[in-house]
Amino acid sequence: MKLFGRGNRRRREEPRIKLPPIPWVAITSVLGVVVFVGGLVTAGRWVLNRPVERVVINGEFERVSADQLEAVLRKAMGRGFLAADLPAIQEQVAALPWVATARVSRQWPDTLDVTVTEEEPAARWGADGLLNAQGRLFIRHTTHIPAELPRLSGPEGSEIEVAARYVEIHQKLVERGLGVAALELDGRGAWTMLLSNGIGVRLGSQDVAVRLARFFEALDTVVGPVAADVQFVDMRYTNGFSVGWKQQRSARSRPDDEPPAMDPPRERLPRA
Repeated sequence: MKLFGRGNRRRREEPRIKLPPIPWVAITSVLGVVVFVGGLVTAGRWVLNRPVERVVINGEFERVSADQLEAVLRKAMGRGFLAADLPAIQEQVAALPWVATARVSRQWPDTLDVTVTEEEPAARWGADGLLNAQGRLFIRHTTHIPAELPRLSGPEGSEIEVAARYVEIHQKLVERGLGVAALELDGRGAWTMLLSNGIGVRLGSQDVAVRLARFFEALDTVVGPVAADVQFVDMRYTNGFSVGWKQQRSARSRPDDEPPAMDPPRERLPRA
């Protein structure tokens, strides 16, 4: 016995769903919109990243090389407005001789704005180098050296140390109407300087701060009144100092009131 026999029942037909014709025109329009939007994105990218057409340079400078500056900036003009690597351009400009600082920014739609600050020399270093106010050696060799600059010198890498010592001494000398014409640190660590009035000062390498304090005291009380006759002052003694007189002074008799402190004991030689 079949539980589920066919019998004489009529087979039920599933209802058919009739699809409307495919709207190719509508699809084409949608594709057109997609293509159009894609074109806008591409065009937008081109507009935003269009080639750099202009470079504006700001700042007052005399010694920065215009040719070197142009060579660096010309490379940036070949790149897109957005593709230009501003930090790299800024670093390259700042590395040029006589450039203290550089700042590069974008100006819509196709311009780079470059601001350059030129170094101001504060001192001469060695034979033909230049230091800025921070003691940085920004030019190692130059033919443009202002005559009024003090001459500083020392071993390689001692620029900041010598510059700091110069500032310390110069500030105290200015109060006395003087200045530092030259300051030198030699390879042994010994300091010597030349004042603006032509007096040389030997400080040596030990207890320099103490010797400087003693020198300024001597300058105020002893050396100052006879400065026109003094050739050098040697501070390399444990106590006291010695004075080297100019040639015309040695021919004259020593004044009775000249302080003996200027002549240290003969058996005590100056230290370094």
